[in-house]
Amino acid sequence: MTETRVAVAGTFGPLHDGHRNLLRTALRYGDGGLVIGVTSDEFARSSRSRAVPAFGDRVAAVEAALEAGDEWGREWEVRELTSEHGIVTEEADIDALVVSPETAAQLAGINDQRRAAGFEPVDGIVAPYVLAEDGERISSTRIAHGEIDQHGNLR
Repeated sequence: MTETRVAVAGTFGPLHDGHRNLLRTALRYGDGGLVIGVTSDEFARSSRSRAVPAFGDRVAAVEAALEAGDEWGREWEVRELTSEHGIVTEEADIDALVVSPETAAQLAGINDQRRAAGFEPVDGIVAPYVLAEDGERISSTRIAHGEIDQHGNLR
């Protein structure tokens, strides 16, 4: 049986339980290692109107979450992501991509780009949303707006 190299990417700022679920899902399936793409400050600012923590702070939070959630002893590396699908469309050795229900529809386009580059398509692993206590999904935007905390508790 071959090992699976898994990628997951995001802004991860501020980090919340939904992100922790994405990372834990990647750890669960990534017996061949993980590549975690964290958006650069410039890329994060270009796609958001809200403030985003600095890249170094987001990487530190992701690394802490990986260390806390890794019960399998996986190998992982965090990289700066400067374009939407940069790592997964540029590296042939990625086997699977962990996505949220919101981003799952992007898998077809990602696999088209991989095929065009001569790579095998990636499998999609959909990590379910983590819901706040009000039944709505936890998001960094909701946290930034002061609606909820990182665990989905109403403020």
